[in-house]
Amino acid sequence: ISDLYYAKHKVVVTDFLTNDLLIKEIDGTYVDYVVKVDKIGNSQGIVSGTTKPTKDPVQLKIAKDTIKIMDALGLIKQGMSFQTGAGGTSIAVADLLRKKMIDKNIKGSFASGGITSYLVKMYEEGLFEELYDVQCFDLDAIRSYKENPKHHPMSASKYANPCHESVLVNQLDVVILGATEIDLDFNVNVTTDSHGYLMGGSGGHSDTAYGAKVSIITSNLIKSRTPIIKESVTALTTPGSTVDIFVTERGIAVNPKRKDLIDLLKKSSFPIITIEELYQKAIDITGKPKPLEKSDKIIGLIRYRDGSIIDTLYQVRK
Repeated sequence: ISDLYYAKHKVVVTDFLTNDLLIKEIDGTYVDYVVKVDKIGNSQGIVSGTTKPTKDPVQLKIAKDTIKIMDALGLIKQGMSFQTGAGGTSIAVADLLRKKMIDKNIKGSFASGGITSYLVKMYEEGLFEELYDVQCFDLDAIRSYKENPKHHPMSASKYANPCHESVLVNQLDVVILGATEIDLDFNVNVTTDSHGYLMGGSGGHSDTAYGAKVSIITSNLIKSRTPIIKESVTALTTPGSTVDIFVTERGIAVNPKRKDLIDLLKKSSFPIITIEELYQKAIDITGKPKPLEKSDKIIGLIRYRDGSIIDTLYQVRK
């Protein structure tokens, strides 16, 4: 939508022309050219990676503990709003949340983000009143978008524009996010891996972490013999000031700034420990990784949601 507004030349490519559109996403006022082709492509290519719950026992434990944490904090409640990603652990969280909501006879207000078949299922079972969609992750989500009147399209501006107070991310009760790295100050990296290689766009990671009442990071403590916790992240994607809870298979850390959450969880039996203790657990297993050697060559800048530059990416020495 933003491309449509601001690009100098806008070209719509289609294999189907009609005089009557059921859904109008693109305003013809902004379109310069329409190009008709015989076949626009294979719809199976729309599926984004794996959109199934993980079967890994470690990640399933993380997902189960995440649901327990949400329940202990009173986040699984009537009218709740929820967002999660499309990774295996995130979808496992959504699947477990579905079962918990059915058990407790709870109906949420909305689920948002990149929509998967699991969120569609929850909506069609009456567990959420509405879906707000910035990206369909699979064909079932596309079917729902076509058929269900309360499966709404959403622009990036409506989703997370920091200049607007009423954006959707500010209405989230809880968001479940991943990480390639997290450091002792709860800063999160999803821009590069631990070897310094670029991974891709961060999507709404920093936006939802900022806007949601509670932001939860889920990850294995150790991945490919590398601890996910660093003294300092390789690249800063999401500031630790907006990250609340970190759930691993070996313990759960709560940001010290969220004393309200810590007080609520003191009454539970969760293995709540400091992030420093989690870091030490990882180092005891793997040893301390050798720091990356970065060159002086700048290959990119990381902008925060308000447009400010919060980190610089340097090419790693091989």
